[in-house]
Amino acid sequence: MEPWVKTAFIVQCILGIILSLSGFGFVAEVQSLGINYGQVGNNLPPPSKVLELLKSLKITKSRIYDTNPDILNAFAGSGVELVVTVENEMLATLMDPQQALQWVTTRIKPYFPATRITGIAVGNEVFTGDDMTLFENLVPAMVSLQRALIQLGIEQYIQVSTPSSLAVLANSYPPSAGTFTPELTPIMTQLLQFLSTTKAPFWINAYPYFAYKDSPTQIPIDYALFNPNAGMIDPHTNKHYDNMLYAQVDAVIFAMARLGFGGIEVRVSETGWPSRGDPDEVGATPQNAAVYNRNLLRRQMSGEGTPLRPKMRLEIYLFALFNEDMKPGPTSERNYGLYQPDGTMAYNVGLTALSTGMNPSATSASTSTSPSSISITSMATKITTRFCVAHYSNNLVERMDHHGGLVWWISFCMVVMATRMPLF
Repeated sequence: MEPWVKTAFIVQCILGIILSLSGFGFVAEVQSLGINYGQVGNNLPPPSKVLELLKSLKITKSRIYDTNPDILNAFAGSGVELVVTVENEMLATLMDPQQALQWVTTRIKPYFPATRITGIAVGNEVFTGDDMTLFENLVPAMVSLQRALIQLGIEQYIQVSTPSSLAVLANSYPPSAGTFTPELTPIMTQLLQFLSTTKAPFWINAYPYFAYKDSPTQIPIDYALFNPNAGMIDPHTNKHYDNMLYAQVDAVIFAMARLGFGGIEVRVSETGWPSRGDPDEVGATPQNAAVYNRNLLRRQMSGEGTPLRPKMRLEIYLFALFNEDMKPGPTSERNYGLYQPDGTMAYNVGLTALSTGMNPSATSASTSTSPSSISITSMATKITTRFCVAHYSNNLVERMDHHGGLVWWISFCMVVMATRMPLF
């Protein structure tokens, strides 16, 4: 066996043991990371190819914006967890318990449990518009769907919630001042009571990009992108925030607590950064999109929580898997995808070597050589020492306790001595 092959094999074995013991892992083990799979495009690959791509990226959670039977059938037996969505226009119908039972019986039950449906998103950003009828229909529709799940005996497997935008907050800065808009208080109280009773999470679509775009001279770009920066300290809690997303999540937690619901979990149902935009969409570049999602992925790999809930792993769904050419609105709306519809990368977020799916060799952006890139390959003979030192010394040792760090360095030094490989 050649020395470099031997080295790579030993490194992989050591890393596997350490990662298993320390609770860290590769993308396959990041249980708090999912991705949104939108379909508003006329050139998207079929669901079977999408599933291949998700598997190649080791992503095991996804959210779709309907109950497309082609997707539900294609994902059967895959192990990928799916959150499905009730379209906003269906809420009035699903207030009726019988209609809700019919919907679950036809849209969910035939595919479950072969397809791992774990959540029903009832509407999407219902509170963002000004349709009061839609507001009033939301919680009754959720109640009816929950009762239908109970009637069919599957309520313990599928959570019912609704994704909201940050527009539900009247104030989000500092996080401890987080409050819901006054006009939403009665309906929000009903929603939170439902979530508290059913033990379902509060889903929030949180985009630091929007805040940065609106105030690029007031908000440091590094704070929005998870890059190293001084951050801010909440004057009321003394908590330090080095990124905007965590501050937004904690603002939601404080807002819920003000209504008497401090124990509900918050999950980020959407977050991302566009790779292109109109001239007035400041910061919408492939470079910023790559940095935001790469840094977010690194945080997810470490199992982080927010400063307010540091021991509760924050579950996040990236937006989105593909650029969708038929989405209305500004240019950015059609450019949130990690991938082009043909399977090439919109930019390199650091998952290149994991992709063996639709077109793994083609990219539309240059490959990053930053030490923070997650350059993992499925072939043991191509795991590099540089990755081990640069990535894991930064992401593991800094976040592990003293014992874990000691185990890591002892193991690495053993590899070096066994192969007479220079450290630098």
